[in-house]
Amino acid sequence: MNGAAAIAFWRKYPAVARITLRNQLAYLLDFFVRTLFLIIILYIFMQLWGATYQGEGEPVIAGYSFSQMIWYLIISEALTLAFPSLSLRIEEEVKSGDVAYRLTRPIGYIGFHYASYLAEVTLRVGVNLVVGAALGILVFGWPSFGWGWGAFAAVAAGALTVNFLLNMIVALCAFWVEETLGIEFVYKKLLFTVGGMLMPLEMFPGWLQDVCRWLPFQAVLYIPAKTVTNFRPEELGGMLAVQWGWVAALLAVVLIIYRKGVRKLNVNGG
Repeated sequence: MNGAAAIAFWRKYPAVARITLRNQLAYLLDFFVRTLFLIIILYIFMQLWGATYQGEGEPVIAGYSFSQMIWYLIISEALTLAFPSLSLRIEEEVKSGDVAYRLTRPIGYIGFHYASYLAEVTLRVGVNLVVGAALGILVFGWPSFGWGWGAFAAVAAGALTVNFLLNMIVALCAFWVEETLGIEFVYKKLLFTVGGMLMPLEMFPGWLQDVCRWLPFQAVLYIPAKTVTNFRPEELGGMLAVQWGWVAALLAVVLIIYRKGVRKLNVNGG
């Protein structure tokens, strides 16, 4: 591939992202429904954690005040509700046979889905954060997170990429089993629990914290939410290293599964 061809090849991914953004903006009703759901969830969490802090009689639990806890949940929920289902998309491609056309196009299959995913998630996260932040400001006033918001921008890319790769590992199983939504359901529940969506890892028992820190799920929700609400500059480098270390490892797994899956489709005439 010469220089001009390489430039033309890589320009296709931003084009995919732009098309995805236009498609997402065409469905404003979906954004409205998700926004309502986010507000309802945050209201429920406010009531639950308000009762918890009152019951404990302590202003700070595991290093988080009540307002910090709610802001943590605003970040984690904004991310969680922004993630699309890659399993459903790839399942449909396999079942309908569209995967054969995707694989023969002059654009990488994994790269195509990543560009589309990144554009969609970035838009959704932005909308969710605006709505969640408005609710947080209304209840608690302006937060004083300082450099936490700037650090969030640094860890957000790693969080979205790790989530994409984990989802892609699950979704590519459709090359063998077709039905992968059950596996995706398990993955989402791991994010909810050991991934730190429902509460920061600091609130877990010590032994479970140690286990969670060896798993990739913390890189998706816990690290971004903690970075904003309980920012410690000395921890940022370690967090980024954890995220991009998992990106490298998971990318290798995705490529292995993808290559084996493509060979299987070719052999079976899929």
